[in-house]
Amino acid sequence: MRAVQATEFGGPEVLAVREVPDPTPGSGQVVVQVAAADVMFLDTRLRAGWGTEYFEIETPYVPGGAVSGVVVEVGADVDPSWLGKRVATSTAASGIGGGQPIGGYAEKALAKAETLIEVPEGLSLTQAVALAHDGKTALAVFDRAAIKSGERVLITAAGGGLGTLLIQLARAAGAYVVAAARGRAKLELAERLGAHAVVDYSEPDWIAKARAATGGAGVNIVLDGAGGELGAAAAATIADNGRFLGYGAAAGDFAELDRDALAARDVAVLGLFDLTGADIDWNALSRRIQAAVLAGEIEVVIGQTFDLEDADSAHATIESRKSLGRTLLTL
Repeated sequence: MRAVQATEFGGPEVLAVREVPDPTPGSGQVVVQVAAADVMFLDTRLRAGWGTEYFEIETPYVPGGAVSGVVVEVGADVDPSWLGKRVATSTAASGIGGGQPIGGYAEKALAKAETLIEVPEGLSLTQAVALAHDGKTALAVFDRAAIKSGERVLITAAGGGLGTLLIQLARAAGAYVVAAARGRAKLELAERLGAHAVVDYSEPDWIAKARAATGGAGVNIVLDGAGGELGAAAAATIADNGRFLGYGAAAGDFAELDRDALAARDVAVLGLFDLTGADIDWNALSRRIQAAVLAGEIEVVIGQTFDLEDADSAHATIESRKSLGRTLLTL
C-alpha cells in the first residue's frame, strides 16, 4: 500500500510517499481502508523533531493519529459485524494521554476495535475524521468549563478546528464570546460562527481590545488553545473568580502562568491533563458531537484538504498559520 513516511526529522520536504506492507490486525484490532486522515499541528511538530522526550518516535514513520474509512479486516476477538462499516477512529498506536499519533497517512491503517465510532448516515467521512480529535476534546473542555448563560468567554486559536467548535458551543450556552485569532480570514470565520467580538493577536494591543470588548469587565473564562506567550497574555483578561482552561500549544508550548497571582484572585486553572482524565467516556463524547452535527447544531469547518501525495503541502499550510478549521488528507 501507499503511505506517507517522515523519512527523517526536518521540514515538510522530509515527507514522502512510499510503498509499505499492508498492516495485519492483531487481537482486538481492525484494518481500516482510509478515506481521510486528520492532519494536526502536533504532526508538524513531531516531524520537525520536537517532543522526542514525550514520544518515542523514530524515523522513518507514518504520521497521523486519526482516520475515517471502511473496516476491511478484523483481528481475533473482534466482532465481525464491523466489516464493511464506515468508522472514524484514532489509530492503533495513538491514544489520549499516551501513545503515539502515527499510522494514519496511509491507504490502510490499524485501529483498536474499542476506539471505533460508527459514522451515521448523513455524516460524511471527512466530517467524521475532522471530529475524531477535536469533537470529543471540545466537549470535554466545554463540559469542564461549565459555561453559564451571560458569562464572558475568550477563546484563543479560535480559527482552528477545536476553536471553531468551542465558539459554537459557548454561543449555544448563552455566553458572550470573544474570539482571538491571527489574520482577517480567521476572524471573519469566527464572526460567522457566532463570536460577538473578535481580536487579532498579531496586533500588540490585542489584550486591551479583548478587555474593551467586555466593557472593561474582563472575561469569566479563557479557553486557551494557543498556549505560549499568547495564552499567558490571555490570562490577564480574566476577572476575579474566573476560570482558565489551557488545552493547546499552537503558539509553541503550553502557557506558563503565574498561578499564585491567579489563585490570589480566585481564578481556577485547569491544564490539559486536568481535562483528559481517565473517567471520561471518550466514545460517548464522539457520538454526542456527531449527533449535534447531524442535528444542524454544530458546523464542522474543514478549511483545506490535500491528496496523500501532498502531505508536505498540508504541513506547510499549517505551519504558515494560514489554515482554517481542520486540515485533512483525502484518499
